[in-house]
Amino acid sequence: MDARSTVKEYYDALRAGDPLAPYFAEEHDGDDAFVKFGISERLVGSEQIQTGLRTQTETTAEWTVTSHALRVSERGAHAWFSDTVSMGWINTESGERHEFDTRWSGTLTKSSNGWQFVGMHVSTADEL
Repeated sequence: MDARSTVKEYYDALRAGDPLAPYFAEEHDGDDAFVKFGISERLVGSEQIQTGLRTQTETTAEWTVTSHALRVSERGAHAWFSDTVSMGWINTESGERHEFDTRWSGTLTKSSNGWQFVGMHVSTADEL
């Protein structure tokens, strides 16, 4: 599988409510902690990222994820991507639906587990 397919598969997993942590690499000795930025969160380190993704999956449902401008580049064992994504979900604890137009970017690395994210940034695309 190439990096582009991995990003698309991640979107599919998000829609399906499947586990998301396997899409993220774990740090090696000597690495600085990986970071995942969400719309309202900053998760630092593999453990915090995995916990945050697990909680997200457990407390949300009915995801919509529509990619509008996916761009992916690969060079050897490294890849990076950007996208504009319309997304929404229901918070299962409050019943409230959230909808956002977002911008995504991130970096992936290729390992024996295939392509995995080592960094991701999701932000809203609100105009000033």
